[in-house]
Amino acid sequence: MTASPDRRSSVLRTAVAVAVLFAAAGCGAGIRNLPAPRGLVIHSGERIATTAERMEEVDLWVREQVDSIRLDPSFMIHYLQQVGPAYPWETLRINEAGDTAEIVYQDRPGLYGPFLIYAHLHLMKAQGRLDRWLPEAAGGTPFEIEGAILSRVADAWLYQRSIFDVRPNGIMDELIYAKENGFLDAFILTARPNEFVEARRAWEAENPDGRSEYVDWFRRAFERDPPGLRGVPATR
Repeated sequence: MTASPDRRSSVLRTAVAVAVLFAAAGCGAGIRNLPAPRGLVIHSGERIATTAERMEEVDLWVREQVDSIRLDPSFMIHYLQQVGPAYPWETLRINEAGDTAEIVYQDRPGLYGPFLIYAHLHLMKAQGRLDRWLPEAAGGTPFEIEGAILSRVADAWLYQRSIFDVRPNGIMDELIYAKENGFLDAFILTARPNEFVEARRAWEAENPDGRSEYVDWFRRAFERDPPGLRGVPATR
């Protein structure tokens, strides 16, 4: 697929924003020696630590995705800002042709990089090219693919927070803490109760106490109910 000059210009304008973000963070600038990752802590005292080796791996694939967004003429990503928070899946829209995405993110430092990575990976899925970026998800179910995509988005946000000291963000911190504590599946299935119905039934059958364990952990860590249960009594 060949993009028109107008479309390519739009793709490049979008990609410049991504490149500026990661260049400011040291990614686009070609830095090979990343700063030592710092540990994260939230108000409840819940902590995350990562390693330099892991963040170097994230740095490499983030660079590759930035290059794809910047140079690939086969798709376009529109990005918009809003005042309030939103999870990436709540604002993503992809057209029927699978070549244009729109995603909306909260106007906060560092957020649009992980949001655009989410949009990019879903475009690759729509174009049948996701195996290039997520070979572990090739042939997976919709839930397995979504979990693999959100795992990458979580890593991108952890990279921003631990390497470049980007300020905390409540909903994105939920994502990385859920992944790092082994609750990513529970996080997705609870936050999106009307999606992945068969996957949720199978997960609940295999993990009869999984949801209550997740809800208890989330309330301890964030001192609020998890997404999908806010304002709704938790089912035990």
